[in-house]
Parts: sequence; C-alpha cells; structure tokens
Amino acid sequence: MKKFFTIMLLAVFAFVAFSCDDRNDDIDNDTYAVMTDVTGSFNAANNYTLEQGINIAATDVVLVYRNRNSGNGGTTAWQLIPKTEFIGSGRELDYNFLFDAQNVEIYTEANFDQATLTGAEANTYLNNQRFRIVLVPASQGKNANVDFSDYNAVLRHFQIADRP
Repeated sequence: MKKFFTIMLLAVFAFVAFSCDDRNDDIDNDTYAVMTDVTGSFNAANNYTLEQGINIAATDVVLVYRNRNSGNGGTTAWQLIPKTEFIGSGRELDYNFLFDAQNVEIYTEANFDQATLTGAEANTYLNNQRFRIVLVPASQGKNANVDFSDYNAVLRHFQIADRP
C-alpha cells in the first residue's frame, strides 16, 4: 500500500510540474493561417476602395497581396502591398490597406485624378483587381525566418495550400 501511495504522489507531482511549465506560452496551437480572395474594380463610386469582411484575431498578422496581372489575364504573380506603381509622367498609384477585427479595406491613392487613367491603364491598375488576404498567427510569425514579401515562401513556411 505504501508503494501505491508513493507512485500516486509521484504521478500527481509530475502532473503539477508539467502543467505549471510556461516555456511554451509563445506557441499558439489553436490558430492557423487563413486565406481569402477579393476581386473588384476601383472607381470613384466606391471611393477607390474594396472591402472584405473577415474575422481577424487580435493575435493575427494581416498580409495582403495583389495579383500584378489581374486586369491583363496573365499568369498569377502575387506582390505584397503596400506598393507604389510608377505609371509614367510622374504619376504614382499606391495600393494600401487598413483593417480592424472584422474587415479589411484595400484602397488606391494617387498623386493625380485616377479618373484620368486611359482605358488600358485602368484595366491594368483598377479594373478586375484580385487580392489575396493571408492571416497568419503572430505567435508563429514572430521569430519566423521568412520573407513576407515572397508569397510562395509564406505559403511554404505556414503550410498553406495555394489556390489557383
């Protein structure tokens, strides 16, 4: 009987010791990367803004990528925003985003009136633009050795399946 109580006491001690261990507080095992796409056209009617509802945890990092070939029908090439496009004649168009806990707003700003873009320019920079929002847990990205500007490196690091 004494041996049984000794084993039980050791088991309880081991349980308490492991439950009080705080070395892994940085690991967030209940969250995972999330990805969603947004497609739309920027124009004066929508104030050159696209909105996407999405639940964003306070511990998430928000990354937004633009398909550089959205309006041209070319192959997919993802580029991290914010990004400035130099259109020519001193014109600059910026892609940027804002977010809160429930929404991501992707918008353009320019040092010129965006309504003056030619049809071809509007197709390249404003019409049918496709964006990919990627949420990664901050705890997993905190010490990550990954180039966040490289879309494919982010997918590999966070083990996210790509979409066509």
